Amino acid sequence: MKTVQLNNGVEIPVLGFGVFQIPAEETEQAVIDAIKAGYRHIDTAQAYMNETEVGSGIKNSGVAREELFITTKIWIENVSYDGVMTSFQGSLDRLGLDYVDLLLIHQPYNDVYGAWRAMEELQKEGKIRAIGVSNFAVDRVVDLSVFNETTPAINQIEINPFNQQTEAIEALKAEGIVPEAWAPFAEGKNNIFQNEILSEIGKKYSKSVAQVIVRWLVEQDIVVLAKSTKPERMAENMDVFDFNLSDEDKTAIATLNIGESQFFSHSNPNMIKFLASNKLAL
Repeated sequence: MKTVQLNNGVEIPVLGFGVFQIPAEETEQAVIDAIKAGYRHIDTAQAYMNETEVGSGIKNSGVAREELFITTKIWIENVSYDGVMTSFQGSLDRLGLDYVDLLLIHQPYNDVYGAWRAMEELQKEGKIRAIGVSNFAVDRVVDLSVFNETTPAINQIEINPFNQQTEAIEALKAEGIVPEAWAPFAEGKNNIFQNEILSEIGKKYSKSVAQVIVRWLVEQDIVVLAKSTKPERMAENMDVFDFNLSDEDKTAIATLNIGESQFFSHSNPNMIKFLASNKLAL
């Protein structure tokens, strides 16, 4: 498995298995199947309501903890110094772990600076190997970095052929922050799996549209999170290291960029209020 080095020297597998929207009752088996397929990077969050099941999958996978890279995220209501200190221990307990490899602030709202100071302390205590953010605009990430001791290791953002985020990716890399892609397949929007350009590229290499997308991201040193509950799809999404996209392929993919989120804007006041109103029942 190819890895990407974070700004503190920690190595993160470039392919990760995401469990967002996997029902709790299916999550344990999905994690076991993903690890069996070769995944060593599992991504969950407090808000996904399946940390306990992820922990069970890890425990029952037959793979040693130190061989796995585990990420979780702090939800909005817990984004404060005290909120992180309290809720993170809850995440560890649900996961059945002594530490996580990566902890992210899930959304750029509430007391992110207090939360960040707590995360820095927890990292020094050895309970977190690397800390980062998710869904932050570049200026917010830089602001957080400039006024704190630790620069975020990762910014997990929406990146897919319809929202390619080229400028943001370049800016993050310039700051030593690794971009990580959620929704690389845009959750199937705009008939992405039947897209003519991506399908034609796939035919050249006897690969699926999903494999073309994952490869496109991997070649940019972007960490990719893919989700499936089907073992055959998990294996397919891992099988992307035996071909390379040509410059012509990349130019064609660039034409698909719409340049806007396929889901919602994180700067929309109504969306901020909606997300903030979603309280966890942990």
